[in-house]
Amino acid sequence: MFRILVLILILVPAIEIWGIVAVGRGLGWELTILLIIATGLAGAWLARKQGLQVFQLAQLQLNQGRLPGEAILDGICIFAGGLVLLTPGFFTDAMGFLLLIPYTRGIVKLWIKRWLRKMVESGRIM
Repeated sequence: MFRILVLILILVPAIEIWGIVAVGRGLGWELTILLIIATGLAGAWLARKQGLQVFQLAQLQLNQGRLPGEAILDGICIFAGGLVLLTPGFFTDAMGFLLLIPYTRGIVKLWIKRWLRKMVESGRIM
């Protein structure tokens, strides 16, 4: 796990720098910086909006005596997407928006559920 984390911490910034330089060559540095700022602002707005909706849904489910499992998983994905969108760059922005768009977030949630199920079945999580 540590090796994967180190690899991610090296590769992601390298990919981001390459992407920013490539876009900057094509569009110019002014437009590139404007795009980075715009995607950050749009992502922050979307994360805030969806985060509040998920929080309200979780409260409603708790008030009805139900466990808000799906809402919690949505909240984790939205939080992660918002954090990733704070990182300047186009690759991380794409990943962040994938976590914020409900349809693609559903696909990610399925993957997370399968991963958690395997962890429980193997005894690594109780």
